[in-house]
Amino acid sequence: MDLKKLLAEELEGHVQNTMTEGEINNLIEIPKNPEHGDLAFPCFQLAKALRQSPAHIAEELSKKLEKSKRFSQVKPIGPYLNVFFSSKVIGKTVITKVLKEGHEFGKGSIGEHKTVLLDMSSPNIARPFSMGHLRSTVIGNALANLADKCGYKTVKINHLGDWGTQFGKLITAYKKWGDESKVKSNPIKELSKLYVKFHEEAEKNERLEDEARAAFKSLEDGDNENLKLWQWFRDESIKAFMEIYDLLGVSFDSYNGEAFYNDKMDEVVDLLKDQKLLEISEGAEVVQFDNLQLPPCLIRKSDGATLYATRDLAAAIYRQNTYRFDTALYVVGQEQTVHFKQVKGVLRKLNFEWAEGMHHIPFGLYLKDGKRMSTRKGRVILLEEVLREAIQHAKKNIADKNPSLKNAEKVAESVGVGAIIFHDLKNDRLNNIEFSLKDMLTFEGETGPYVQYTYARAMSILKKSNINKYEFQGLNDEESWEIIKHLNHFREIIENAYNRYSPSVLAKYLIHLSQSFNKYYAKVRIIEKDEEFISRIALVKAVTIVLEEGLRILGIKAPPEM
Repeated sequence: MDLKKLLAEELEGHVQNTMTEGEINNLIEIPKNPEHGDLAFPCFQLAKALRQSPAHIAEELSKKLEKSKRFSQVKPIGPYLNVFFSSKVIGKTVITKVLKEGHEFGKGSIGEHKTVLLDMSSPNIARPFSMGHLRSTVIGNALANLADKCGYKTVKINHLGDWGTQFGKLITAYKKWGDESKVKSNPIKELSKLYVKFHEEAEKNERLEDEARAAFKSLEDGDNENLKLWQWFRDESIKAFMEIYDLLGVSFDSYNGEAFYNDKMDEVVDLLKDQKLLEISEGAEVVQFDNLQLPPCLIRKSDGATLYATRDLAAAIYRQNTYRFDTALYVVGQEQTVHFKQVKGVLRKLNFEWAEGMHHIPFGLYLKDGKRMSTRKGRVILLEEVLREAIQHAKKNIADKNPSLKNAEKVAESVGVGAIIFHDLKNDRLNNIEFSLKDMLTFEGETGPYVQYTYARAMSILKKSNINKYEFQGLNDEESWEIIKHLNHFREIIENAYNRYSPSVLAKYLIHLSQSFNKYYAKVRIIEKDEEFISRIALVKAVTIVLEEGLRILGIKAPPEM
């Protein structure tokens, strides 16, 4: 329910046709001090039209609005008309809607008949799944869920880093120092060691880089031995990645990575040649940008090898032809901003109008001791280890506080993994995050476990109430009204979070809703069987619906007991 719209509708009939409902709506404010009302309307613009003082207009309008059942109090404060909505009237509409729609509550229609494609996660084959990949994975997953809630059809693509010069380095390292039995027993760990060793040795011996380039060129040319090694590295890596995706509860519609586009890049080069967009620069083929203040986009190196941009151009064209997306979101670190501007710029030069729907969704880094994590320098924190430690921490917490809890293992997994995901998503995605396991695993304050515990507490109240049919008649206390206002904003929050591509908007909302509920729990005897008992229980039920659905959208489970 749009409370601003309700007030605007009421006012439109009393302003003598001087302002439209839309114009009134745009002026309505939320008072900084809640004691002044739920909403306030400044009368300055009306004063000019009616040639009366704004204070006088506020006084006159207050007399007219007092007759409406929608308001419990209407009072002029200087030039402002301040209104308090009737918590019984509005509350009944809001809570009844939540109870009726259940987990469909908050679903929007702005995305109807539109498709959003998300390029997300995208770990590199044969390298460990580090904390650095967590952000793209969980931000992308939350954005996909937000888009789905807004009515969009979503396509999630894991554009695996399964091609490129790094495989020339890895193949070279494996042939020089690799041990087949060790790689088979622990593929990612051993391959990662080889990758680090290559860079250590390359600092002493520059010829190793030439060997790696030659190895990758032979891979591109179809060398059978190198292709078998590459396929082995890829298969083992995906197996290891799937364990992590299963823990995170993340799935994809496609795992087509860079290698998938090997046979699709010549078409891009031919297209650029046909439109006379390719130029030779220092032996390489590039696309120049005259007016965008961007460096030239490298399409093909002097040795004929393709680059990331060539693949991303081929991928964009293939995806548009396959999925007919309206919007494509590239959930990739902010260090790739120039690259995606170049890719979009080239597609514009090719006159692909759909390129306007492509957006880079950048995010900050996880830092370790203020420095960027790096696989090649061995400065990396493995995501799987962090998730396992978080689960163990949750298990210990449960054993201390609720040792008789059923399904303790399952709950610990939901709480531990949820703590990691929520810690990431509550931060603005553009901010860097200093890695701190202690902060991630703190279950007090503005955390995922705090929201989960609030949900479990509310579920416990429902269980004790022995009520199966929920009906809201109305409540008058301030604490319940705060909760009702939060619940009423759920759809607005969902759409705002999606439009801003910012899951933190939803994460912060869930914290505020939890805080309001816990404040209500501390002050009101919910289970007391008086005339408002049924309404209080209905309110609690509505809170559980929105908390569970909000957590689901963020990719977090809500255990009914903790």
